Amino acid sequence: MTTSFVHDALPMRVVFGPGRLAELGEEVARLGPRRVLVLGTPEQGATLQRAVDGLGDRAAGVFAEARQHVPAEIAAAAADRARELDADGCVAVGGGSSVGLGKAVALRHGLPAVAVPTTYAGSEMTPIWGLTEDGVKRTGRDRAVLPRSVVYDPELTLTLPVGLSVTSGLNAVAHAVEALWAPDGTPITAVMAEEGARSLLAALPAVVDRPDDLDARSGALQGAWLCGAVLGATTMSLHHKLCHVLGGSYGLPHAETHAVVLPHVVAHNAPGAPAAVAALGRALGAGADADAVTKALATEARDLGAPTSLAAIGMPREGLPDVVEQVLAAPYANPVPVTRESLTALLDAAF
Repeated sequence: MTTSFVHDALPMRVVFGPGRLAELGEEVARLGPRRVLVLGTPEQGATLQRAVDGLGDRAAGVFAEARQHVPAEIAAAAADRARELDADGCVAVGGGSSVGLGKAVALRHGLPAVAVPTTYAGSEMTPIWGLTEDGVKRTGRDRAVLPRSVVYDPELTLTLPVGLSVTSGLNAVAHAVEALWAPDGTPITAVMAEEGARSLLAALPAVVDRPDDLDARSGALQGAWLCGAVLGATTMSLHHKLCHVLGGSYGLPHAETHAVVLPHVVAHNAPGAPAAVAALGRALGAGADADAVTKALATEARDLGAPTSLAAIGMPREGLPDVVEQVLAAPYANPVPVTRESLTALLDAAF
């Protein structure tokens, strides 16, 4: 079959392998910055110190206040710290919170960034930024926020708690699923998305059983790389819109929200996305029947120990109508029409 499409590949350098954190200083030197601000969360002290040690004289300082959903006031404080230190680059160490903060600094000052992911969030592969202010999460796309280089060291994920490994991995699978039904998807992104989902879904059970299995951790991290890359190359749909509203307005944990919502969005969108469902079915080993694939995805999440309801992760039931209104007020592209009735039913089921 003859196919016509446009595939716009994002410029990205990837350094992958156990022990690669030791090459962080070389990566920054190759990029050019002489004074970099190291970003992370308060819990990452030891890893941040390893990054600082590897950077040597190029480390200008540390800002360890990254938080989920990138609160605007934290982003402003990090940007101010970069200016005070006369930083000409930054290194974001951690998951989506740290990388997201690095993007916010890049957006404000145009500083080149290097990302060192320690979860499977995949944000390091996208030009998508997000900021939360007054209970509303705004997102946008700008290639200025795309990290210039990504250092993937699977050894850094060995201490990632099993529960967070699972939800972070399912978050990455959600990136792949949305790319499979994206209106601007291509045969290239479809192949990457299916392989990314397959890699993660194969690796996560081993990570649960043997958290120190470096091969399993490497497989999960490679899957996360692919899933993040296709999210960055395509348009987000209903799943991400829902998670942005739930997280930004109600403070729900990012990865857990993705894990809970995904099977319900797959069920909602299945009638309009048979190819995406079939690809997900192959990744799961569940065939192409929409009901079977949705059930297999939900079962896999439950068996891995992920939360299975919005109620379990702190969503108040009385907030569901507000979520419906926010999603309908600024909808994302989606393969199936989203109505007040269908969205209410989806959220009721997820709750």
